[in-house]
Amino acid sequence: MATYRATIDWSLKDGEDFANGRYSRAHTVSFADHVVPATASHHIVGKWAAPGAVDPEEMLVASISNCHMLTFLHRARLAGFVVTRYRDAAEGVMEKNAEGRMAVTRVTLRPEITYAGKRPTDAERDHLHHEAHDECFIANSVKTEIVVEEVVAA
Repeated sequence: MATYRATIDWSLKDGEDFANGRYSRAHTVSFADHVVPATASHHIVGKWAAPGAVDPEEMLVASISNCHMLTFLHRARLAGFVVTRYRDAAEGVMEKNAEGRMAVTRVTLRPEITYAGKRPTDAERDHLHHEAHDECFIANSVKTEIVVEEVVAA
C-alpha cells in the first residue's frame, strides 16, 4: 500500500469580490518535491481562470495518459520490445453523464510510439495496450471510458 498527498492552496486576493464570483481561481497544487500552478478551467470560469496554469480536468487527462504510458513501457520491455519514444496527444471530453451531471466521460489516448529494432505486430500492439490499460492504477480508479487509438507511424 502507498499513500499519496497533495496540498491545494488558494486565498482571496485584496479587492476581489467572493460573494459575486469575481475572484481568481488561481491556486497551487503542492506535492512532496514540487509545486504546480493550478486554476479552474477557463471553459467554466472564463476570465477568472489563471493563464498558464493547469486545471483539474487537464490533470485528470494527463494522469490517465501518463499512467497508461508508464505501464505500456513496462509491458513492452517485458515483451522484448525497445521503445525509444512515446508521445501521446490525449484528449478528454467533458459532458453530462447518464445521471445528468457534468463529468469527464471519455478520454482518448493517441500515442505515437517509436521502437528500436523489432516492432510489435498489430495484434501484439493491441495486446500491450490492453495489458497497460488493465494494469494502470489510474484507469482502475476512474469510471471514465478510456479509449486507445495508437497513431502508427509509417
